[in-house]
Amino acid sequence: MNTHIPKILVVDDTRANLVAMRHLLADCGAELVEASSGNEALSRCLDQHFALILLDVNMPDMDGFEVASLLGETEQLRDTPVIFVTAAYSDDINRLKGYRSGAVDYIAKPINDVILKSKVRVFLELHNARMQLQETLEQLSARNQQLQAEIAERQRIEAQVRHQATHDMLTGLPNRMLFHERLRSAVQYSMLHGIPFALALVDIDGFKAVNDTYGHPAGDALLQAISSRLVGQVRADDTAARLGGDEFALIFQGADQIEPLMQRCQDICKVLAQPYPLQGEHGAFLAHVSASIGIALWDAKIDTDEALIQAADRALYQVKEHGKNGCVLASV
Repeated sequence: MNTHIPKILVVDDTRANLVAMRHLLADCGAELVEASSGNEALSRCLDQHFALILLDVNMPDMDGFEVASLLGETEQLRDTPVIFVTAAYSDDINRLKGYRSGAVDYIAKPINDVILKSKVRVFLELHNARMQLQETLEQLSARNQQLQAEIAERQRIEAQVRHQATHDMLTGLPNRMLFHERLRSAVQYSMLHGIPFALALVDIDGFKAVNDTYGHPAGDALLQAISSRLVGQVRADDTAARLGGDEFALIFQGADQIEPLMQRCQDICKVLAQPYPLQGEHGAFLAHVSASIGIALWDAKIDTDEALIQAADRALYQVKEHGKNGCVLASV
């Protein structure tokens, strides 16, 4: 709860009136601040925040109407309630002028202490209620920001968990589960729109020898380097996935012509066959491996993802049987 003590500004050019007001409001529960002129009142308002202003109408140089009008023109002050304290201008015309200047009420002189205290109490209660509301809104805003931060963090963790569940921890490529999901989506899309795509199964020739000779860390580094090269060879809407071990898979979207498809796969073979500078258990070395690629082009005769995988696998077997380091397109 806000324990801030509210302030009341009392503006009067007569010292005796200020003293009298000070005595009348001594136990009102607010801190009294005094000003003896309109300019001094405006200066006080710019430096401090007031719950209420008790403003004398008749003052030299700048009367209460002018002060109230200037307060209303200042954004930070226009919501501060002003009560005019006056012995004159009790007629309706001058009351209306006061209200147009920004006054919320009038208190006539000589001041009735009961009326004064009653009105001051009402405005202090309104001020306290407004401050409590503001504090509550600030607390709600802070809590909302905290909740938004917690939601964002939870979403980040959930996204991280989803990514870890669908991607290979070593290479960062889509894993077998995500590969099958994307392959099924590709089959469904092609069946619906008649747009062909191709599946390529990639097996790394000579990986086991590197892994056995130079150690598992070197083998892991080699797999990461192979993955990086594969990613560099596929387009944004294609998929390069690691199925496990030294087995990879590629999904080529929009593969409607055989010659460009085969050329892409041959280029991948050349890229993967380039030496890999690595660090082994006994120092730096160059790893030499190659790739065997079996390719299956989707058409209406192949209506399931599993059938497409089997076709690509048969083509891969043919590559292995004929000396590895090459590409074969499966016959439907």
